Amino acid sequence: MNERMSLMAKGFGGYGGGGGGGINMNMIRQAQKMQQDMQKMQAELETREYSAASGGGAVTATVTGKRLLSSLKIDPSAVDPEDVEMLQDLIMAAVNEALRTSEEAASASMQKITGGMNFGF
Repeated sequence: MNERMSLMAKGFGGYGGGGGGGINMNMIRQAQKMQQDMQKMQAELETREYSAASGGGAVTATVTGKRLLSSLKIDPSAVDPEDVEMLQDLIMAAVNEALRTSEEAASASMQKITGGMNFGF
């Protein structure tokens, strides 16, 4: 075996680049841990609920971490047959705010795991 082949067989040269293989394995382990942490966090986020109110509390919407509406409470004083549009607006505002809160919580949780790197979550 010539000297170059002997060095490559011992882990020098080639793709490892003088012992760089250990660094690559460490990076792979870190990426795997990050992936596991992200999956665990995603499962936890899906079990949470987020609520928001509009119209001074006349309408309260609760959504799950899966972005599904799980509860909608309407104060009877907000029900005016002459002004259905206002009630519709209050419902939309409460639901949208609850969804936004859910998104912000998910984003903040994922940033803790990824160290601020943006992966499109």
